[in-house]
Order: sequence, then structure tokens, then C-alpha cells
Amino acid sequence: MDVTSVASLITTTISISDFQHQVLWILIVGAILAFALGFSLGANDVSNAFGTSVGSGVLTIRQAYMLATVVESAGAILIGYNVVDTMRKGVVDVDIYQGEERLFFLGQLGVLGGCSTWLMLATALDLPVSSSHSIVGSTVGFSLALKGTTGIDWSVVYRIMASWVISPVFSAIVSGFFYIILDITVLRRRNPVKNGLFLLPFFYFFCIAFNTFNVVFQGSKILGLESVDLLWAFIISTIAGVLAALFSQFILRPLLLRFIAKADQKPATNKATVVPVDADAVKPASAALPAPVVREEDKQHFSLKPKEFVHWLFPVKHREEDEHALRLFSTIQVFTACFAGFAHGANDVANAIAPLAAMVSVYQEASVKQEQPASIWVFVFGVAAIVIGLWVLGHRIIKVVGTKMSHVHPASGFTIEFGAAVTSILASKLGLPISTTHSLVGSVVAVGTIKAGKGVNWSIFRSIVLSWLLTLPITIGLSALFTFLLKLVAY
Repeated sequence: MDVTSVASLITTTISISDFQHQVLWILIVGAILAFALGFSLGANDVSNAFGTSVGSGVLTIRQAYMLATVVESAGAILIGYNVVDTMRKGVVDVDIYQGEERLFFLGQLGVLGGCSTWLMLATALDLPVSSSHSIVGSTVGFSLALKGTTGIDWSVVYRIMASWVISPVFSAIVSGFFYIILDITVLRRRNPVKNGLFLLPFFYFFCIAFNTFNVVFQGSKILGLESVDLLWAFIISTIAGVLAALFSQFILRPLLLRFIAKADQKPATNKATVVPVDADAVKPASAALPAPVVREEDKQHFSLKPKEFVHWLFPVKHREEDEHALRLFSTIQVFTACFAGFAHGANDVANAIAPLAAMVSVYQEASVKQEQPASIWVFVFGVAAIVIGLWVLGHRIIKVVGTKMSHVHPASGFTIEFGAAVTSILASKLGLPISTTHSLVGSVVAVGTIKAGKGVNWSIFRSIVLSWLLTLPITIGLSALFTFLLKLVAY
């Protein structure tokens, strides 16, 4: 190495050291604000995934918290990398801040401050808002305050905004379609428990195989799964699905029958309106199935005539569901809640750590290019903040999603969570930061409208939609204001 190269290296090292010394306090404040953002996101957004499970009585609040802690962390670490890169570098062209890294740092403080303020306010008002909306709005706001419209990739912003409309619609279609299939094949049958037990292995196969495929195919860099090709991902996920189906058929089936029989000896734990059934119809030992019950909905007959087809397709509104069939879906609803939590961790945890990940990368490199991947410790820090927020304040939004917006029982909760999870997982694989809040609410509204019994509380739904519309302009304004004040005081 010649003298010139050595001198250049020393100068670069000194330059990075000086930069790090100048911005260290900003990084520390940023870490504090990132913790506040993660706390707010845990209190507001994470609660959505398990709200319907708590609302149906399948899980207690404490059980939901414990499961959410595990699956949210796993989703963030195994799949969340893709979305982090979109959020920290995709919305704004960071190259326009080349040579102004300190200004960029202050802007990230504005992002964290604006986003966490709105999420905490929404939680206090019991409004489940989108963290994706919030972080994108805050990112646009900081750059507007510093550079105007220069550098904002509006095509990315428009694509993300389109996904906010697409995600609830797509999720509603998936959940609604799946609930209709479930109703036709299980809930409206003369012996719904027998039909449900027959179909459960297929449900488990599909759910496990789909989830495994999304973890394995182009998966976690941490586990070395980013290079797994399509064929091997398909083989591995198929094997996992078959094992799950076998487990459901030979191990879970007798346990479910005992659970149903045991539940007959005490009041039902779910909130559904049920048909009185003789407790002797289900026995724990040989597990005889409940006797068929002839109900009015059995008279629904298939017809290709439009009016009669619609009458056949959708459940009869005043129908009373069979208690045993609803209990049958308690176990799979817990699984789909974990599936939904995993999907949320894969997509939305990135929102909490993207600004801090950007700050850490710039701090280490003294460059806004952020060529190094986000540190795993930033993920761990963000997940810890989210989990604490969930345990402290998560019950507020859980009640809104799980009990106030629509009446939920285990069968409807299962399809709601599955549709929302499918939407979120697919989006995270595409690196698209959609709103899991929108997906879940779309599913709740669709299934709540379709299913028998009580429908949707439209006044609460209108309030939620209004908060969605306000989120983007409010976070843009808050972030721009905080960034302007920080530049005025500290730059």
C-alpha cells in the first residue's frame, strides 16, 4: 500500500470518527424514540392479529400476549428483512442527502417522533390505525420539510397507497370465500362435527404448507434460506403440510373429541349463539359424534337460478350455529392467530425499526447509501419494544377488533385470521409494506356481513375508516413539523 493510499485511509477513518462523534447524541435520542414507536406499534398494531381469537373466547388476553411475543419475533427475524429495505431506502431517494448525513439523521428523528405520536394518540382513542400508513407518511413529511418534493419516489408512494386499498379488498375476498366454503361443507350440514373432523386435515395441510413455503422460499438470510429455490421450497412445504395433516388426523382428532365432550360439562367459552345439544351425544372415550340435528338451513337447495343460487350460497342470517362444530375450530383458530401474528411480524415490525436501521447504517458508514443490511440487533431491539407495548396497552385494540366491531366465533375467527395472514405474507414476500390492520378489518367486515347471526357494527367501522383517511396527512404534518423544529434548533 503506497503512502497516498495510507493517507486516504487515515483521513477517511478520522472523517468517520468525527461524524460519529457529532451524531452520537442524535442516535441515542433516535433509539429512545424508536423504542417509543415500537411500544406504540405493539399497543396498536400487534393487537390486531389476536383480537378475533380473544373475542371468540378461544384465547385469554394473557395467552394471546404470550403467543404474540413468540410469533411476532419469529416473523420479524425470518422474513422481515425485505420490507425494512423498502421502508428505509425505497420511499425517499437517500442520495440527495449525500454529504448532509447529519441533516438526514435529524430527519429520521422527525420520522420517529411524528409516527410514534400519532400511533399513541390513536391507541388512546381506541382506533386501530395502520403503522404502514404512519411510517410512510412520516417519511414523506421529513423529506418535504428538508428538500421539498425533490427525492420523493412518488411511484413507490402511489404503489404503497394502492396496496392500502387492495389489501382490505383482497383479504375480504379471501376470508369471505373461505368462510362460505366452510359454511357449505361444515356448518350447515346435518352433522357439522363429522364433516369438520373430515376436513380438518386438509385445512392443516394447506395452512402449514403455505406458511412453510413462505418461510423457506427466498427466506431468512439469518438461517441461510435466501438461496433455496422454488422446487426445494415446494418439496419441503409439502412434507411439512403432510406431517401436519397426519398429526391432525391421528393425534389431534381424539383430543378434539375429548375437548368437545369436556366442554359440554360447563358453559360454552365462546360467544356464539348455540343450539342446545344433548351432552351425551359426544363421549370422551370412543368419541361418538353428535347426533345429526335437522335445521331450517338444511332446506337450502342448490339451484343455478340467480336468486335461488344466492339464497343457497350465503348462510341463513337467523340460523343458530351448532355448539360442537364451533368448538371444533377453537384449536385451528389458535394456529391461524399465530399464522396472522407471524405475518404481522414479517411485514409491520419493519415499520418500527426502519428509521433506526437507517440511522445505525449511516452512523457506521458515514454515508446515506446504507449498503450494509440491517443489523439483527436492531430487529431484536424493535421486537422488544413492540412486545412491551403489547403487554402494557394491547388490550385496548384487542377489544375493538375482537368484540366491538363484529360478533366473532371460532369458525369465523379462523377464516378472518387466515385471509388476513395470507394477504400479509404474500405482500411481505414481495417487499410491499401493506397494512395488516386494513387486511384484518377487511376480513372482519366481510365475514361479519356474510355469516349467520349478528353482523358488523358500522358506526365503529366508520370511525376506523375515518382514522385511516386522516393517518397519512396527520403523520406527514407531524413529521414535517418535528423535522423543521429540529433543523431550526440543532442544525
